[in-house]
Amino acid sequence: MADHTGSFSLDVKDSNSSSKMAKDDCCFSLPFFQKLIAETLGTYFLIFAGCMSISVNLSHDKVVTLPGISIIWGLAVMVLVYSVGHISGAHFNPAVTIAFATCNRFPWKQVPAYVAVQLLGATLASGTIRLLFTGTKNHFVGTSPTGSYTQAFVIEFIITFYLMFVISGVATDNRAIGELAGLAVGATVLLNVLFSGAITGASMNPARSLGPALVWNHYKGISIYLLAPTLGAISGAWIYNTIRFTNKPLREITKCWSFLKSA
Repeated sequence: MADHTGSFSLDVKDSNSSSKMAKDDCCFSLPFFQKLIAETLGTYFLIFAGCMSISVNLSHDKVVTLPGISIIWGLAVMVLVYSVGHISGAHFNPAVTIAFATCNRFPWKQVPAYVAVQLLGATLASGTIRLLFTGTKNHFVGTSPTGSYTQAFVIEFIITFYLMFVISGVATDNRAIGELAGLAVGATVLLNVLFSGAITGASMNPARSLGPALVWNHYKGISIYLLAPTLGAISGAWIYNTIRFTNKPLREITKCWSFLKSA
């Protein structure tokens, strides 16, 4: 199952281990830098695979198609969760990292570093794709609303809420089957991209949108892709925590709001 930091670690059963928390809180240790490397590489390969499928589809007469792009995003998430989930938690997404932190399942002091390397990985992956596809094949592979900004905001909020709700269920609840975490999260991404990709690009991830935006200098609707996924992920994590502790005292049900009291 997953540990208290939100990691997809399949062999940790005690989510309240104080010694583990103390170890994870250390931001200047070799294990922490290994986590940052894993997050950088994981985010790079995720964005490279997903955005490459979009670039190939635009450059080669729609050969991949939307279902194909959806499958690639889902499979990329799945294999990367199983590859480095036990090292870094396989966030690859600032919204996921922040959502876990608000629920006291990830150290706040590690959030800036995680977000920074996620943005770095996404930007490097986008830069690689732009170097590979030049001239007429140099298509923007970021996210832009095809409808109104309100429509895009609501859709991004809902699909990220759905994604984080699933992640919270399979990655932080000891009653879930941890071995299926990668499959469940990858399938959720696949479904979200399949039905909303044509409308918003199905970002669900501020790094996924900001990386290409920086490389292509294309910022249309970027505020939507920074705010909606973050708010959606936080809401999804809180709601799952609320329904998970149905047989616990009220103080445990509201535990994820405790960070507000110390702010």
